[in-house]
Amino acid sequence: MLGVIETKREVISKFDVARIWGYSTIGWEYVESRGALGGLLLMWDDAIFKSSNCYKGERWLCVEGVLTKSNFNCAFYLVYGALGREDKRVVWEELSYIVGLCQVHFCLFGDFNEILQIEERKGAINLLASAEEFRDWVHDMQLVDLPLNDRKFTWFRGRSCSRIDRVLVNIEWFEKFPNIRIKGGPRGLSDHWPLIVKVLRVSRGLRLFRSLDSWFTHEGFLRMVKNEWRNLRDAQFTCKLKALMVLLQKWHKDSFGDMDRRLLLLEEEINRVDN
Repeated sequence: MLGVIETKREVISKFDVARIWGYSTIGWEYVESRGALGGLLLMWDDAIFKSSNCYKGERWLCVEGVLTKSNFNCAFYLVYGALGREDKRVVWEELSYIVGLCQVHFCLFGDFNEILQIEERKGAINLLASAEEFRDWVHDMQLVDLPLNDRKFTWFRGRSCSRIDRVLVNIEWFEKFPNIRIKGGPRGLSDHWPLIVKVLRVSRGLRLFRSLDSWFTHEGFLRMVKNEWRNLRDAQFTCKLKALMVLLQKWHKDSFGDMDRRLLLLEEEINRVDN
């Protein structure tokens, strides 16, 4: 599945899509631009995903269907968030309605034009009301925000930097594909980093959750867990645990990094001091 935002095209033909995709076994849907503003395009391999329905809004595009290999009924949403607070509310409400209408597992991705955490905007000292409402919407929808581990921001303009591009999936989707991760692709001339969703290959067997003693002695760990648990509010207990596990994985990487390498460097430093 490939999503393109701000196509700036009022009409997109099969020839246009083929030039991007490269071969003919392709399905696509688009939302036309308003002159040179906006425009959305979704493309997929017909042999992998069979589309059954399509829904469109001014700032989002939904394709419902089935992943043929796993017979997984699902819907993909390409989102281009609005700029103003009231317009953003309209987008979130429309998406909530369509998600309820489809009643299948779903994945939302694109430029949401909003952050979830203060750390996602350079120089931010507090969350704006629109960001608080976006975070409430994510929690109410019980969405998992897939962590982006290879960079901190996805949008750059001058000295301004934010993480406004993301991939959100519901809990059932994450249970079906627990090893999905996202990384940034080459930016080129764009002011956005493209996001690439990948499924990590792991050995078969149960995936066990492990904690480290060092977590509980790390300053701010318990406060972070308590705040996240409260933010999840009335979500089911198991959903809270799964959402918390995703957060802990990102927090561990940010806080401890490559532990084996750090230990090796410390051992080398000890040997140098001893010598």
